[in-house]
Amino acid sequence: MGYNQKPETTETFFSIFRSKDPSVKTSSSLTQSVCTLFFFLLLASFLLPGSQQLALGHPDPTPSLSQENRPNEDVIKGINLLYNRRFDEAESIFKKVIAEFPDKPIGYFYSAMVMWSRYAAGFCSDEIVDAYIERVDRTIDVAKTHIEDSSSSDYYDFFYMGGALGFKGRFNLSEGKWFSAFFLATESIEALKTSLRMHPNNRDVLLGIGIFDYYTANLSGVLKFLSYLLIHKGNKEEGIRKLRLAAKEAIYSGTEAKNTLLHIYLFFEQDFLKALELTQGLAARYEQNPRFKVLQGVCYIRLGNETQFRRTVRYFRQRSLQANSDDDARLWARRALYLESIRDLFHSRYAEARIKVEEILNQADPEHDPAMIAWPLLKMGMSYDLEGNRQEATKYYNQILSMKNASGAQFLAKKYLDNPVRKKDPFIGY
Repeated sequence: MGYNQKPETTETFFSIFRSKDPSVKTSSSLTQSVCTLFFFLLLASFLLPGSQQLALGHPDPTPSLSQENRPNEDVIKGINLLYNRRFDEAESIFKKVIAEFPDKPIGYFYSAMVMWSRYAAGFCSDEIVDAYIERVDRTIDVAKTHIEDSSSSDYYDFFYMGGALGFKGRFNLSEGKWFSAFFLATESIEALKTSLRMHPNNRDVLLGIGIFDYYTANLSGVLKFLSYLLIHKGNKEEGIRKLRLAAKEAIYSGTEAKNTLLHIYLFFEQDFLKALELTQGLAARYEQNPRFKVLQGVCYIRLGNETQFRRTVRYFRQRSLQANSDDDARLWARRALYLESIRDLFHSRYAEARIKVEEILNQADPEHDPAMIAWPLLKMGMSYDLEGNRQEATKYYNQILSMKNASGAQFLAKKYLDNPVRKKDPFIGY
């Protein structure tokens, strides 16, 4: 799954960077953005080739590549289950991995990713957050203990410890705990630096490097100056190249690299044909995850392909009719309406978009489909903003910010409270 995953929480990452494009400028303060920049600069700096310093005071480790050509098939199966929203089945697999390797961090890390994936899918209860933090901490403890036994540790120990530290820091960052995130990032860097030194050809690492290269290159103003002043200036083309290599060759983070590229092409580069190619593959592979199919429909909207758009909407309705439970039937039906509301917004049919959003909200299911509450409310706010009714729009953005579980929509709500959404803003399609 890699260390920057979250098919549905990518908005957290996207929203805290300032873009060259004024239509996707965020509302984050300069202090917040600088702290974020520091975090990702630090997280990526150790990944650059040529670094000589090693982590945790250990001597230069002997490369341990015994597992290089033997990926853990259970872990790969579990990761695929997570992308298909089959969280309970993935949980069972990762428990098996823990039982098989109780003194190694691999199973504990992906057990934490079960909770992260639930959180990313909109299930943001206190219980899930607490379990996520507990499992991340457990991963770190197991990794450190195994590393202390240098006779049996290998680069996977540093890899997963660094990933767990990075994910904990990432969560703290999303909570606004900047200094905590900074210190966790420095620990993560030390661990992952050693992992890379032990295994320089680890393609999974390219996910983080590619993200760093791409988004740092998109900074502007003071933040761009800081990115030059600090470790690396960033390079969009190089970032995309690395992400494409990770998408093709990474063992565990290939899917997330594709997901990241999809979001880059669709929401930033606005290269809709490339985005479409990625989302078609992801939607076909992860048929239980409606998110990829929604984004496929968004690609058709942006390309002006009404025929394929209508086929995508019919797909959702057919899935609803064929569902094995009422909960699943309504989940797929909501996506058809949500996708249609996006098309209406792009085509300036704001009243029609609100009718569809109201229908979604009338069948809201916070227990099984929490994301389809806050995000439709965001679309409602957008519809009023695009119509010129700023007062009504801000009511919906503030409503999202007051929700206990806003499923990630709060980041764009904050953005549009500061600056109204503009026509053709790519995030209308989010």
